[in-house]
Amino acid sequence: MTPPAAQTAAETLPSSLVGPGDPPPFEFYNAQGRAAVLLVCDHASRAFPASLRSLGLTEPATTQHIAWDIGAADLGRALSRRIDAPLVLAGYSRLVIDCNRALTDATSIVAASDGVTIPGNVGLTPEAAAQRVRSFFEPYHGAVNAKLEEFRRRAIVPAFLSMHSFTPVMNGLQRPWHIGVLWDRDARIAVPLLERLSTRKDIVVGDNLPYSGRHPADYTVARHAERAGLPHVCIEVRQDLLDTAEGAERWAGILYEVLEPILADPRLHSRGTVTPPG
Repeated sequence: MTPPAAQTAAETLPSSLVGPGDPPPFEFYNAQGRAAVLLVCDHASRAFPASLRSLGLTEPATTQHIAWDIGAADLGRALSRRIDAPLVLAGYSRLVIDCNRALTDATSIVAASDGVTIPGNVGLTPEAAAQRVRSFFEPYHGAVNAKLEEFRRRAIVPAFLSMHSFTPVMNGLQRPWHIGVLWDRDARIAVPLLERLSTRKDIVVGDNLPYSGRHPADYTVARHAERAGLPHVCIEVRQDLLDTAEGAERWAGILYEVLEPILADPRLHSRGTVTPPG
């Protein structure tokens, strides 16, 4: 038997940071949805496991945009119901570990966000970071894999929709866009979506704004959709438009209206990418 003094730090850590009273690291919503579509929401929750004690943050800080994508989960659920598609939501705050960042990315576990220090992430050891990967990151991505495997077993090529939201002001700058369509090389959903949204005079649309869907800023989409040749897009809606149930429902209706004919095209549901000219 290895003496206790010889055990590594990793061996002395519990196998999971998720305790018996904590929420699970992912949630399935409308799991049996019949559409050939999978929705995901990487930043759905502001929850922290009891073991991490909110990373030393005050309660008000945990409600801010640094902790989650405000309204994104409500939007995702409402759109899931309208499309009748399954949705996978991450169960914990992006400050615990960001499920939309590669593990080699410096922003995977941040020590500060939008000027706010995250005490529980300062000086984090590699062993403690690896524990978060095992407890939160891989279970969520494993759940996404599991839903995609269900489609594969039924010989269905689903559209992959990644749902996010963005703060109206960042680093002191106002953001004029109501919605952003984020994409990289696959134009099959993004380009017709941009065209249909742009016909609405009451909506300001960002093409890869306020964030980019270009690699390497598209981890979840790249991991699950790009590599498999699934048609995909990342959708960002401004948070002040989603901070009420009515707002989330309104934007789910807008998105359903513009997405429905795109998703209904049988030519969409095949593997491969379509790269726009230029």
